[in-house]
This record gives sequence, structure tokens and C-alpha cells, in this order.
Amino acid sequence: MGATLGYVNVITKNVVNLIYTPILIRMLGQGDYGVFQMTNSVVMALSVLSMGFDSAYVRFYSQRKAKHQESEIRKLNGMYLTIFMVMAVLCLICGLVLFANVNLLFSKGLNAHERGLAKTLIGILIFNVAITFPGTVFDSYIMVHEQFIFQQTRQLFTTLAVPVLAVSGLFLGFGAVGVALAQAIMTTILLILNINYACRKLGMKFDFHSFDVPLFKSIAIFSFWIFLNQLFDMVNNNVPNFLLGAMASAKVVAVFSVAIQIRNIFFMMSTTMSNVFIPKINNMVVTKDDNEDLTHLMTKVGRYQMILFCLLYGGFVLVGRYFIRVWAGPSFDDAYWMILIMTLPVMIPLTQNTGIEIQRAKNKHKVRSCIYILTSVIDVVISVVLIPKYGYWATTWGYVVSIVLGTGLFMNWYYQFRIGLNMVYFWKKMLPSMGVGIATLSICELFAHLTRLSGLTGFLVNGFLYVFIYVVAIWLFIMTSQEKSKLLRKHEMKA
Repeated sequence: MGATLGYVNVITKNVVNLIYTPILIRMLGQGDYGVFQMTNSVVMALSVLSMGFDSAYVRFYSQRKAKHQESEIRKLNGMYLTIFMVMAVLCLICGLVLFANVNLLFSKGLNAHERGLAKTLIGILIFNVAITFPGTVFDSYIMVHEQFIFQQTRQLFTTLAVPVLAVSGLFLGFGAVGVALAQAIMTTILLILNINYACRKLGMKFDFHSFDVPLFKSIAIFSFWIFLNQLFDMVNNNVPNFLLGAMASAKVVAVFSVAIQIRNIFFMMSTTMSNVFIPKINNMVVTKDDNEDLTHLMTKVGRYQMILFCLLYGGFVLVGRYFIRVWAGPSFDDAYWMILIMTLPVMIPLTQNTGIEIQRAKNKHKVRSCIYILTSVIDVVISVVLIPKYGYWATTWGYVVSIVLGTGLFMNWYYQFRIGLNMVYFWKKMLPSMGVGIATLSICELFAHLTRLSGLTGFLVNGFLYVFIYVVAIWLFIMTSQEKSKLLRKHEMKA
């Protein structure tokens, strides 16, 4: 149910974005839209101040829950809330420094109006990020209790409410400032909802009187390596917009941001499925730690993720260019090619992200973090050297190189020889779905070439034909008899 609601949420969010993003681009203009995306990326980079503590909560909670140590859980909760309140203060301090140096940082890439707008947006967005820190503690507690229905319905509310508030602000003449205010208002409401649900519904309790220093050291050491991995994610997702804003222009940032938005859809579709397995994986490692069972779980989830990835990627290859032109505008044509280039290699991590939680549960995520930092440096070097000449193509190829080297080549070697998972078995199970995706796309590309349908007619006919052939092929050649019978039984029950 959690995964199902998650996909309802993702689909709703993407449908909303189909309507919301063009409104933002057209009402703000390409320049102001680029400034908003750039400042949002820069400020969101401060979320790394969590230093991996948020991802460590599930592991340390699971250990204490397995031993029925309720008093230790209260100490853990008290320690976490204290730590994250300190992080919120640090975030505000860093934000003030950033706010004071906007002119210095963006004097080359932004004009006077754009720098003034960036300054105002940073002030609002810093507050927005700061209050997410204490909210993380309550969100983690809700998640470890597997309250996915509450989490997803709450997220669905946010998905619908933010655009409504933002568009209202646009019509009232607040511009990009109204969009930022909409985000801050909804983050505050979510914090209140999380606190109320965790404390009243789930009985979350805190002990602030006995700060367990040895426990803090254990969490800090464990979290440090997650923090390094978060730095890698920050470099790949936030730093490119900052570099383009500082070294190119706001319009260049806008085109790259559209490409990132579409690429992020693939991430959302993948992590929605894997996130619901985080408590299960930690429990499996704490109680049994059987690599064969973990391999089968990773492969099972990865297989579904691969089926979904191939459906989305092949469909975008086929009709994505027309979609980008209609959705964002003709000046965003290059975003189509950037999406294809950046998204193909992320097929590997997006079908293996349950492996990240397996590493963390086993406390074997240190080497991965070090390698990712190295590939992040490579990404930044490529971007800085090539942006003056190639603009957003520099950040595109820098991203691809970091993904292929880190999450692709190294991680599969590491899973096989250091974690103990059977990656040969994993990829054998992935190949049939990949083959179906390639065959379906080839058939549909040939049909599109022969019929030469254009415009909305071509988009709808080619898109429908692709989905139909792909779904039929998955049913006939990929799904097992057990999976088919389960789906049929569910259909009969609903009927």
C-alpha cells in the first residue's frame, strides 16, 4: 500500500509539474526562472549539514528495538532532536553568509536585477531548509514504524498545495518570491503535522537528560560516510546550477534545470519503490544477515525498477523531443538530448538502490563514499574547465563520467566482492527486461519513421503504441506465472 500510494503521489506530482512548470517559465520569464532554480539548488545544498545523521536513525533504532530497549530509544530520540536543532542554527548562519555575498558570487553570470532577486529568494529558502532539520527527526520515526500511508498522503497534500499557493502568488504579482514563500509555508505545515503524528499517534518520547556520548560517537562515525555520499549527490544535483549561474548565464541555468527536472522523474519512480524496504532490510541484517536472501530482495526490487525504467526511458526517446518543445518551449530543445545522455547511465544505480541500504545496514558504506567523493571531484573539474566553452554540455558530461565510474563500474565490483551479493545473478535477471525495452523501442521507431506522423497526433499514436507493445511484451515474456496469477487474483477481488 505504501509503494502504491507512493506511485500515485509520483504520478500526481509529475502531472502537476506538466502544468506547473510551463506556467512558471512563462509567467516568470526564462531569466527569473533560471535564478529561482539556481538559488533553490544552492540553498538546498545546505541540507548536507545533516551530515548523514538522518539516514543513520533507522539502523540505530532497529538495533534497540530488536532488544526492546525503550529507554535507549528515548535517549536516541532526544539526542537526534538536539543534534538537528544545532544543525538548523548552523544552516541559518551559513545562509546569512551566502545572503551577504550574493553580489560577489554571481557578478559575472547575473545582472543587477537577477542578483537582487537571488538575494531575496535566498533569505526565504534558507528559512525553508532550516526548519526541515528538526522535522527530519519526526519523519524518520514515522518511517521506521512503516507508516507509509500517512507519509504518502501527507506528501500528496504537499504536491497539490504548493503549486496552488505558488500560482496564486504569481497572479498576485509576487513573482518568484511568491513561489519561494509557497514552499516555506508548506514546509512549516508539514513540520507541525509530523510532530503531531509522531508524538500523539505513535507515542514518540524523548530523553534530554542523559546525552549518551559513546552512542553519539558511534552514530557520528557511521553517519560521516553517509555524509560523504550526500556530498556526492549534492555535487551532481546542486553544484552544476551554481557553476552555470556563476560562469554562464541565468538562461543557460534554465535549460539545464528543465533537463534535471525530467531526469529527477526517473529517480522518484525508482526510490518510491525501494524506500518502503528500508526498515525490512535493516531488520534482515540485524536478525539474520543472509547474503542470498539480500541478493534475492535486491534483485526482486531491481527487476521491477528495470521494467519501469525501460518503459519511461524508451517512451521519452520516442516522443520526448515533441514533449519538451510543447512543455517548455522551442528554446529548450537541447534539454531533450541532455536528458537522454544523463539518464541512460543512471539506469544502473536506479535498479540497485536497495543495495545502498544493505551497505548501510552492514556498516560497509565507507569505501563507496570515498569513491563517490573522488568522482564528484572529477565532475566538478570537467564542469569548471569546460563551462566557459561548452556551457551546459560541460555539466552534462561531467555528470555522466561520475555516474559511470562510481555507481556503475565500481559499485558493481564492490557489491560482488566486498558486500557478498551475487551481481552476476542480478544482471542475468535484468537482461530480459532490457531486451524487451530495446526491441519495443526499435519497432516503434521504425513505425514512426514509416508513418511520419507529426504534432500531437504523432505524439499520441506513437506513445500509445509504445506503451501497448511494451506492456504486452512484459506480460508475455517477462512476468512469471506466479506474478500473473497474483495480478489476476487481485483483479478478481476488486471486481
